[in-house]
Amino acid sequence: QVQLVESGGGLVQAGGSLRLSCAASGTTFRMFAMGWFRQTPGKEREFVASISGSGGDTYYTRSVKGRFTISRDNAKNTVYLQMNSLKPEDTAVYYCAARLLSVDFAPRSSTSFGSWGQGTQVTVSS
Repeated sequence: QVQLVESGGGLVQAGGSLRLSCAASGTTFRMFAMGWFRQTPGKEREFVASISGSGGDTYYTRSVKGRFTISRDNAKNTVYLQMNSLKPEDTAVYYCAARLLSVDFAPRSSTSFGSWGQGTQVTVSS
């Protein structure tokens, strides 16, 4: 089990930037692929991005590719989501999640992510 705490959300104007952080504790962080997800009221949780345990493999949903960058610092047990050129449709609660993997691979979906943070609100005004 891994404990996750997100931070960095807030209110930003369209076109602006935010960096989300997710600090992990209670585990060997590099053994876990990490993902960012988001959810708005009345909608299903959406996959945003993922990164392998080493950081060498990343994957993004099409709507954020080229604008968002996922990265990790295994020495600090932290994963980041740099969000640039934000749009109002990016408004959501953003969650980070961890998935234990025996291979160095960035998952392409939310399947088997077993640990989740509490979420951080991102609001983009037009």
